[in-house]
Amino acid sequence: MTLHDTPRDAPAVPSTAATTLDTLMPGPLSLAGHRLGTPQRAGALTMVPISGPAYPGIVPPRRGLKLARVDGYGRVELHNGAADGVAIVPLHIGYIQDAAQNHALCRSAFIAPGQSLMFDDACCVQASQGGYLTARDQWFFVLPVELRMRALQLRGVHDYAKLWGDIAALNERYGLPARGHLEQILSRKRPVLTQFQSRIELQPGQLGAVFFVDGHLAGVELAPDPEYFADVWPALVCFAYGVAAWHAERQRRAKHAPAAPVAAQPFEATTLSELRAALDRDRAARIAQVADWLADVPTGPLQTTEEERYLNLRLSTVTGPHLAGQVVTDGDRAVYASLFAPWPDRTAQ
Repeated sequence: MTLHDTPRDAPAVPSTAATTLDTLMPGPLSLAGHRLGTPQRAGALTMVPISGPAYPGIVPPRRGLKLARVDGYGRVELHNGAADGVAIVPLHIGYIQDAAQNHALCRSAFIAPGQSLMFDDACCVQASQGGYLTARDQWFFVLPVELRMRALQLRGVHDYAKLWGDIAALNERYGLPARGHLEQILSRKRPVLTQFQSRIELQPGQLGAVFFVDGHLAGVELAPDPEYFADVWPALVCFAYGVAAWHAERQRRAKHAPAAPVAAQPFEATTLSELRAALDRDRAARIAQVADWLADVPTGPLQTTEEERYLNLRLSTVTGPHLAGQVVTDGDRAVYASLFAPWPDRTAQ
C-alpha cells in the first residue's frame, strides 16, 4: 500500500526513532534539525522521507553535472558546467549511454565550477558490446544496493572488469543469464523498476530518505537541498533500492502466493468519518512498525576516512558492520550522505 494520499500534517515517525537515526551517522555528526516524515510503502520497499535545513552552494546533478566522455574502458570524465557552485558527484552513479560502454563510479568526488574530472577507477557494467540505447534514452542510475559494498571496496582499483563477476552472480540469483551485464536488470526490467517512482512519491521539501526492503534497513540518503535530492530520486528509488525490492516481491510470490490471487480487504467502514479513522489507524500502525525497524538496526562504531577536501567541505568514506558509504561534511554538519547496509542474498536465509 502506498500512502501517497497521506495529508501533509499527518503524524511523522516519533522523535525517539529520529534519535535512533541520528546514531547511524558516523562520529560526532548528527542530523540536528532534520525530521522523519510519514512512511510510504510500495510492496517490499518502504521509504521514510527526511526534511531539514538546506545547505546552499551545491550544484544539482542534472543541472550542473554532465558526462563529458568515456575515454576507453574504466575511464569516465564528468564536467561541472555551472558558473558557480561545487558539484558533489553522487556515490555510485552510472550512465546508460549511446556509442560507449556503460560505466558506474566507485566513489564520490568534488568538481569545481567549470572544471572536469577524469575517474580512472570506474567500473564497466557491461561485459561486452551490445545493449546500447539510443541517445534520446540516455539516463543515469545508482548501482543497486546488492553491488554497492563491493563497488566501494574497489574504489581506486584500476580494472574496468572488476565488477563483472559480482554482476554476473547478481543476475544469476535473479534468474537471468550469468553475465556481467547490468543492463539485463536496469534496462530490460526498467518498466517494472520505474513503477516505484510513481508508487512512492517525493514529498515537498524532502532532501533525504531512509529505505527499508522487507523490513531491513537498506540505506540512508541525504542531499544538500531538495533540488539535489529530486535529481537523484529516480536513480535511488528505482535502481539503488528498487532492484532489491523487486526481487524480494518476486521471491515472496514464488514461495507464498496462493493458487488464486487474494483481493485486498477493504476497511470496515460505512461512513466517511469511519473510513478516515480506519486510515488513521492504518497509518499509525505503519509508523509504529517503522519505529520498531529503526530501533532494531544494529549500531556500532563507524570508521571514517577522509578522502578529499574542497574549501570547508570534507569527503569521507564510512565503513562499519551495519553501514558503509560516503559522506560530505562541513564541520560537524552532514551536507551529503549515501550510506547503505551490507546486502547479502537475504532470500537464501
